[in-house]
Amino acid sequence: MEEAREVRTTCPYCGVGCGVLAKIAADGTTSVRGDPDHPANFGKLCSKGMTLGETLGLEGRLLQPEIGGRQAGWDEALDLVAEKFSQAIAEHGPDTVAFYVSGQLLTEDYYVANKLMKGFIGSGNIDTNSRLCMASSVAGHRRAFGEDIVPGVYEDLERADLIVLTGSNTAWCHPVLYQRMLVARRERGTKIVVIDPRRTATADECDLHLALDPGTDVLLFNGLLAHLVLTGKIDTDFIRDHTSGFDATAALACADAPSIARVAKGCGLAAADAQAFYDLFAAAERTVTVYSQGVNQSAHGTDKVNAIINCHLATGRIGKPGMGPFSVTGQPNAMGGREVGGLANQLAAHMDFADEANIDRVSRFWKAPDIARRGGLKAVDMFQAVADGRIKALWVMGTNPAVSIPDASRVRAALAKCDFVVVSDVTRTDTTRYADVLLPAAGWGEKDGTVTNSERRISRQRPFLPPPGEARADWRIICDVAARMGFGDSFDYRAPAEIFREHAALSAFENGGERPFDLGGFADLTDEDYSTFAPRHWPASERGERQTRLFVGGRFPTPDGRARFVAVRQEATAFAVDTDYPLALNTGRLRDQWHTMTRTGNVPRLMAHASEPAVDLHPADAAAHRLKDGDLAQLSTRFGFVRARVRVADAQRRGHAFLPMHWSGQFAARAAAGLLSSPITDPHSGQPELKHVPARIVRENTGWTGVLITRRDLRPTGFVHWSRHAVEGGWVYELTGTEPPDQGILLARKLLGVRPQDQLLEYTDRRGLAYRAAAIDDAGAMAEALLVAAPDQLPTRDWLVSLLATRQPLSTADRHALLSGRSPVPMPAIGRVVCACFHIGANQIASAVASGCDSLEAIGATLRAGTNCGSCRSEIRAIIDARQVQAAE
Repeated sequence: MEEAREVRTTCPYCGVGCGVLAKIAADGTTSVRGDPDHPANFGKLCSKGMTLGETLGLEGRLLQPEIGGRQAGWDEALDLVAEKFSQAIAEHGPDTVAFYVSGQLLTEDYYVANKLMKGFIGSGNIDTNSRLCMASSVAGHRRAFGEDIVPGVYEDLERADLIVLTGSNTAWCHPVLYQRMLVARRERGTKIVVIDPRRTATADECDLHLALDPGTDVLLFNGLLAHLVLTGKIDTDFIRDHTSGFDATAALACADAPSIARVAKGCGLAAADAQAFYDLFAAAERTVTVYSQGVNQSAHGTDKVNAIINCHLATGRIGKPGMGPFSVTGQPNAMGGREVGGLANQLAAHMDFADEANIDRVSRFWKAPDIARRGGLKAVDMFQAVADGRIKALWVMGTNPAVSIPDASRVRAALAKCDFVVVSDVTRTDTTRYADVLLPAAGWGEKDGTVTNSERRISRQRPFLPPPGEARADWRIICDVAARMGFGDSFDYRAPAEIFREHAALSAFENGGERPFDLGGFADLTDEDYSTFAPRHWPASERGERQTRLFVGGRFPTPDGRARFVAVRQEATAFAVDTDYPLALNTGRLRDQWHTMTRTGNVPRLMAHASEPAVDLHPADAAAHRLKDGDLAQLSTRFGFVRARVRVADAQRRGHAFLPMHWSGQFAARAAAGLLSSPITDPHSGQPELKHVPARIVRENTGWTGVLITRRDLRPTGFVHWSRHAVEGGWVYELTGTEPPDQGILLARKLLGVRPQDQLLEYTDRRGLAYRAAAIDDAGAMAEALLVAAPDQLPTRDWLVSLLATRQPLSTADRHALLSGRSPVPMPAIGRVVCACFHIGANQIASAVASGCDSLEAIGATLRAGTNCGSCRSEIRAIIDARQVQAAE
């Protein structure tokens, strides 16, 4: 029997870029653990990373190409894709086709997709879902530095005296990095300031939380710049020798934010809190400002980025240990996509269309005389072009725009009317429903290539499983289509190593040290060196230069070598709340979920923390709208509506609502945040405003509620609302309707599987207001159960759910108890899962507190909860505090 083997690879979730060791046992099962030697995580993994081994099943995987819903062979499918794209180009021109790609692609996949569209089709119409994520950072970096460069590295977080986290719920979105920050806080006294309208888990462990009004970041940082100027805390030598544009920028900042009192009023802050932040920043030379989606996802995101960078340039806090502006990315290879030119306004290798010399250079390198000569359509504009017929053929790769692009109803209508849509993905999504051709792509565990994390560190993603069925690598699919379109000589790659070498060579081609993005040192990498490639930062030039931290010495990739201050002012939000839409809606991530849940939604441990769509409201807002915790509500904006449960949360800001971004039609009926989001975009970056849209909320008058506990994978129809979550052994479906209970029973009963009468136990109360059913399989185990009742009248279901996992024959006592939903013997419930890493529930933590565990450390020592990624620490602390308050009373 083959011995177990362990493969070094990289996590496919956020931009931290954690190293993973995947172990394949002799029986074929796979387990994962953090790679202790990877410098991004040193063995740590978050809850999502820890459960990667549970995402490798073939349930729901696309295994064969499809044309019009029927299975087809690869040759037929690829021939059709090439034919339709070639036809559209011939009849209407190259700008009538487009690629919409993903930060889930590896750099090699990205490279050939960009080369095909821009180099050989001759259009700039390739954009990526990173447009929704980090485009404002790209634009801000280019305005300030001349190139899209993140200057710092993770080590700076551990060497800083002050870390400013703005627009980043780091504890949930980048928990491994957050734990490194907390270690610095504990061991060297690093101060942490959190700037976020919401009180998140990140804000629970900080020295100062600034709950500013949404969209007022520019005012806050202009105020900081003005304060630094007025108090003489600027680095005049650095400004004189290494920057340009300071005087105009400082003058505008002082005019925009003339006093701390004005800033505090405009940002909705206490003046003392603003003063405290400014004093901390002024005093701490080693300051890192970490920012993410809360800054980027805005109609003024680029200005926010530059307002932050201005403060670092003014103090010379850049290019040195423990300091600098630090953009952390949301996807595993958002950085790699930016490096190859995966954004529509980029060309390739950090070169853009603004300089004709760049176009000529890339054209000669690729031997592509018909290269695109201008940028293409950015994501939101691209789907508008699909809607109005300008785009005739669209290829979506590894992403789900029918859920994630704002004003999603318009996007779905556009996809439905598009002449020709191709989707390559690993599983069915809301977007694959619109595909004329569906192509099965290799998934994590099967992919071979590289990714670049938020600190510019390139790591290998190595395959440890064969692609299932007929799935193929994305680079291979793209190259096969390119060959059929007549470009085969330029896409005749045999392996991803060849693509990486070409990518590296292009970055160094006629560079001469002008562009920091330089991988020339890897251009002659052998296949063996590529196979054993260890994580490392770029640049790595042919001259042997390898720099960890960039802008050392104050030299920037601008024509004059100076960084540019960018004068910005606080602008009004695109839409303001009013009497019709009185709530400010924000969207963002859940702790244990990823994007539209195509992976994480199938993992029971990750679904246990937040099992159905919920909108967070402050208690006062809930009362004002006559809502209580658990009510089903309709939330609407000018762009659409969704339904979700109400979650009354004291930490939620009054006048604001929060809806997670993850829910798709695969997991709930009409709960996608994209249906509500505004399509208004930043004029510089093209990034849409996803963090602020006026909304209203009303209670749905439900007549009945139900739960189906089953082994079957279903998509219910005909219900006002449903959602589902994975459990061990199957699924739990939450059902709700506005009909009277007797009609709800008739609807819900249609979901029961067809079984012999002697295998179905049923009960209906004499008034027809409640219904219970349980199905028994041939082995005598429970196969499914259905409970229907008036709202708030359902029994608990923990025991019934546990029967799915055990699949054991039922005892006589069990059979008698089935329709009650309650175990015939006491069964302690762990409660809502708080620690997903170790599957520890709220009841277990509360019990440990009652037994004397009165600190996070004590809980960790007893239950292990909170000792891994730490993203549950704030909830554990809340349970400890609540129990202590109860004990005191």
